[in-house]
Amino acid sequence: MSRRIISEASRRTGGDASSVQAIDLTPMLDVVFILLIFFIVTASFVKLPGPEVERVEALSAQARKPAMLVAIDHNDVIWMDKAPLADNRVKFALARLQAENPRGSLVIQVDKRASVGRLALVSDLAAQLGIGDISVSTLND
Repeated sequence: MSRRIISEASRRTGGDASSVQAIDLTPMLDVVFILLIFFIVTASFVKLPGPEVERVEALSAQARKPAMLVAIDHNDVIWMDKAPLADNRVKFALARLQAENPRGSLVIQVDKRASVGRLALVSDLAAQLGIGDISVSTLND
């Protein structure tokens, strides 16, 4: 009797008995790919300025979400977008970052062995461009 039921079901669907129990996974794969595209498009990507710097510790630090990142390493080299910059290119690079995000804040990551003069150079150039929100990254950020 069970063979008769299977043969009647296969006659109605136009196939054999195994096609009756098959599950179509195409709609599920479509949904997975759409979710993947959604997460890739909406993910926020953080631009790293360059090398890892050894930051100083501060007592009164406040966490901020940086829009523009600049790093100064222990050799007093200024980094933006994972590339070292010469002193005469820093102002142009800051102007480009400001054009990408006009209301963004500038965060300077300074190695604790870097000279204060390099920090002053970057902050003075940023102030000349009209970047008002300048902060220094510390360990407690």
